[in-house]
Amino acid sequence: MNNAKAHLKSDNMSMWMRRQFTDYLAKVLGTAATLFGLFWLAWILWTTVSKGLPALKWELFTQMTPPPGADGGLLNAFAGSIIMSGLAVLIGTPIGIAAGTYLSEYARYSKFGATIRFVNDILLSAPSIVIGLFVYELMVRQMGHFSALAGAVALSFIVLPVVVRTTDEMLQLIPSTMREAALALGVPQWKVVRQVLYRASMSGIVTGVLLALARISGETAPLLFTALNNQYWASSLLDPMANVPVVIFQYAMSPYEFWHALAWAGAFVVTMFVLLLGIASRWLLLKGKNHE
Repeated sequence: MNNAKAHLKSDNMSMWMRRQFTDYLAKVLGTAATLFGLFWLAWILWTTVSKGLPALKWELFTQMTPPPGADGGLLNAFAGSIIMSGLAVLIGTPIGIAAGTYLSEYARYSKFGATIRFVNDILLSAPSIVIGLFVYELMVRQMGHFSALAGAVALSFIVLPVVVRTTDEMLQLIPSTMREAALALGVPQWKVVRQVLYRASMSGIVTGVLLALARISGETAPLLFTALNNQYWASSLLDPMANVPVVIFQYAMSPYEFWHALAWAGAFVVTMFVLLLGIASRWLLLKGKNHE
């Protein structure tokens, strides 16, 4: 009997030691993976700041993209990116919120809703160059030329699944008791959604929109196939339009040092913009949780 107890105690000690070792190994590997990712992120940020910050000057925001051998800035590229990104958000946000509301409130447990979520997840992870090619066939070839409108439509296809997913998840987080209380008072379903659910989830939905805007801010591939570029001011949405990602791509591939400096400056501005959007979205999400 004593031998059996000693053997059982030895087995328990051995199992405890194996668990301790496994736990320690998992912590070490997890920490190493985190540090590995942070190292490359810090390197990228440091390279962008160290090369972009010295090239940052006032002319960057007041002069248009220059020809070879001349001074200039990225004014028309910044304006084009703002116009196309803003138009993409205006197109994708209402559709995305409506689709996310349908999935959460009307098709939450249906097979059709599950199918839509599956397709939305595919679109969410689809390579942006594929979206650019799709819009190229859909609009550019039909119109016969590149245009800012085609670029905005391509970016809206990137905005859409992000907003759909965020709206769906934010609405599902709202307790069912809020819906039941409003419906018990005789409030119509559409009014419950508009006056109760949207108010409760507004911070999360806005966070999704900001994250979508941050994602499209640096997209190059879709714009190469749709908006392309323009060294001058674009007089119409139906004309090719300058934008920061494509200008960065073209200037970085050029043999001119001044263009390289403009590319680094543009990359620095885009990086800081995305960083600010990330901070703002995080702040809104935390603010919404604190109000709850």
